[in-house]
Amino acid sequence: MSIVERFTRWRDWFPIPTRGTGVGIVRWVLLEAERLAVTGALLTVVFATFMGIATFWTIEMQTLLTDTSTVQTILNTFLSGMILLVSIVVSINSIVLSHDITSVETQEERIRGAIDFRHDLGQLTDGDESPSDPASFLKVMSHIISTRAEALTDELGDAEQEFVEEVDEYSSGVSNAAADLGAVGQTTGAEFAVLWKGIGFDYGTHIERSRAIASGRDRPSERFEDLVEAFELFAIGQEYFKTLYYTKEVSQLSRTLLVVTLPAILFNASTIIAINGEVLPDGLILGLPPLQTFVAVAFTVSLAPYLVLTAYMLRLSTVAHLTASGGIFSLQ
Repeated sequence: MSIVERFTRWRDWFPIPTRGTGVGIVRWVLLEAERLAVTGALLTVVFATFMGIATFWTIEMQTLLTDTSTVQTILNTFLSGMILLVSIVVSINSIVLSHDITSVETQEERIRGAIDFRHDLGQLTDGDESPSDPASFLKVMSHIISTRAEALTDELGDAEQEFVEEVDEYSSGVSNAAADLGAVGQTTGAEFAVLWKGIGFDYGTHIERSRAIASGRDRPSERFEDLVEAFELFAIGQEYFKTLYYTKEVSQLSRTLLVVTLPAILFNASTIIAINGEVLPDGLILGLPPLQTFVAVAFTVSLAPYLVLTAYMLRLSTVAHLTASGGIFSLQ
């Protein structure tokens, strides 16, 4: 394993550039990065901003913090907000759990649907492979789609040259897209990167193009119908990927918020007591009066639950926006 490959394994924690795509800070923050890494970056920005302001306007900040009750008011507001955030977390968990806590009939319908889907997938692979995880499913579907796309050129016969060129171009495009879809071994980043390969594959455009090309012949080839069947089966798996992603992401968000919020509440309350009791020592901390440094840390810790929520919602909303679709229709 090369040095570059070793470093790209940390792409979900640091925006390390990759061949061909560069760094892509915006994409890294919105999609590829580990959510805790994004939270840490946001916390660093908040703390650095407050310390920068305090460094340039030290006297003014000291006057503001000592002669007014602004700090106590803000910290009290943060404390109330964090307690409210806990109730929101409970509500989020209730929504996630409500999907699984259903009647026996609903559970039976889900299981039968999963069995039927695996049966249909087994027919496409002639029973040779039965993938049980997203990565293996992508590899199998990549092979099936690529094989059926390449088979489009087998029955062209004495078709017009323009039609042959159109099919060749389409077949090559689908084969290349399928190859990229199945290259999960080259995927860098968090586990989300594998899910994103399945979520981001635009099957609707390929289905529409397949049917448009097939309609140009007097007698449509079954090869096109076979390819469309593969795309439709993949579409079912893609929608399941989205459900799997949302469930996993919301569960992680809830757990992380619960872990972060309690220490933040305790630190926030301790800060309010310490400021009111004027128990901070004299001297300098990080080159600033202790009150300013202490308040900077307190503000950063108090904002931690909100920044965790921000980090997760950035990716949730981005995925929802980029995959907003209904079947073969999509909102651009």
